[in-house]
Amino acid sequence: MSVTETEAADAAGSAVAEAPSALTGRLRLVLVMLLATQFMLAVDFAILNVALPVIGKGLGFSLAHLQWIGTSFALCAAGFTLLFGRVADLFGRRRLFLGGLVVLGGASMLGGLAQNPEMLITARVLQGLATAAVTPAALSLMTTSFPEGPLRQKALGLNGALMSSGFTTGAILGGVLTDLLSWRWAFFINVPVALAVLVIAPTVIKESRVDDRPKLDLPGALTVTLGLLAVIFGLTQAGEKGWGSAGTLLPLAAGVLLLVLFRAIERRVSAPLVPLGVLGRRSVAWGNVAGLIAFLTECSLVFPLTLYLQDVLGFSPLAAGLSFGVLGLGTVTGGVTAPRVIGKLGSKQTLIVGGVLQAVFTFAMMGIGDDRAWLWLMLGASFLGGIGNMLVIVGFMVTATSGLADHEQGLATGLATMTQQVGITMGTPIMSAVVTAAGAGAASILGGLRVAIGVNAGIVVLGLLTSAIFLRSDRTPASSRVLSRW
Repeated sequence: MSVTETEAADAAGSAVAEAPSALTGRLRLVLVMLLATQFMLAVDFAILNVALPVIGKGLGFSLAHLQWIGTSFALCAAGFTLLFGRVADLFGRRRLFLGGLVVLGGASMLGGLAQNPEMLITARVLQGLATAAVTPAALSLMTTSFPEGPLRQKALGLNGALMSSGFTTGAILGGVLTDLLSWRWAFFINVPVALAVLVIAPTVIKESRVDDRPKLDLPGALTVTLGLLAVIFGLTQAGEKGWGSAGTLLPLAAGVLLLVLFRAIERRVSAPLVPLGVLGRRSVAWGNVAGLIAFLTECSLVFPLTLYLQDVLGFSPLAAGLSFGVLGLGTVTGGVTAPRVIGKLGSKQTLIVGGVLQAVFTFAMMGIGDDRAWLWLMLGASFLGGIGNMLVIVGFMVTATSGLADHEQGLATGLATMTQQVGITMGTPIMSAVVTAAGAGAASILGGLRVAIGVNAGIVVLGLLTSAIFLRSDRTPASSRVLSRW
């Protein structure tokens, strides 16, 4: 272990030993507000999916341009997270958190009042930028408000559970609001939540930023943001035009070149946007690899399972959406359980246990058949696999933000948020390409879906192996003792 890693480990162990064993009233209120915000952002990510056809007809979107309602949001939400995470460290996490909520509330109102495609896309771009600012700011406020150890593990566990359930809730809520009221309420619903947090937060959340503020690395910020935008755009185009098209390969290549240039810039500037020493830490680098694979696999698994439920078993879209509530229940269970598992086993072993659970039960779903009697297998395996997936996600968040000073938490949570958004974005195009390629040579669509599920499970195994091989054990007796008092 290097000197830097040893010092980081010692600091982490000290923080666990000094961590308080109970939440104060103020910390509970801080936690509730931050969790409510993260849940709202997760709901916002998925709430328009069901309503897209209705929005397209209502505002005059062409079929070819309908995907930009989601793409414009994903580009900004993923492309700017690293920049805003570092801005939060330098200029104030609470300031960025509150400013992002103001933009989110205004953008949601604009989206709900939109009268043409241009207004709606503008609202989605602003919502994506607000998400890119609020998410890492909220996470870094959480990691700086709750010291390393059981309190932070519990906060991150609840955050993971609510975030994952938010994706499921968004899909269901979008359908309910569209059917009973209007698709516009998918936007309006954000406004009262944002206002409530804006009223309460300034009185209970303390400002958090570095005292000696270095100059912002503008060349690094420009290259990493453009690079991420190009990569995310290429990934979204893959789902529409295919992985071998020029519209996919050119932006992906440009994005990779820009990110290589970004790394070269960071080696030379005195105050880099992303200090390479942080990226060189195993916990940060390999923790984010585990998180990327966790988000990629579980979010993308929804695609083949949706096709299975509707095209093979013949369920309605609403029934299919409600079926994913079982997966959501599994992820909530995993999020609530994860802090205790981490307290007993450490975050590395939790990543491994969660990966094994997710891999085993994803592989089990390859046994699905074309009769509705097989629904029990899909539901049971998705529930248990969801528990495993959330153990990995919470383990990833704890691993990727541990052993770092408070002034680096915005960077760490910005990296984690970027990992989350990239994983969510790239998963579905990968599964879509696999289903299309495998289905062409299979006797039925079910054969292609089984192949896609197998590929998904194989990717889970890859993440499991990287965690087992490259991460160091981090179990501390202090964390187990304190956690036992919850």
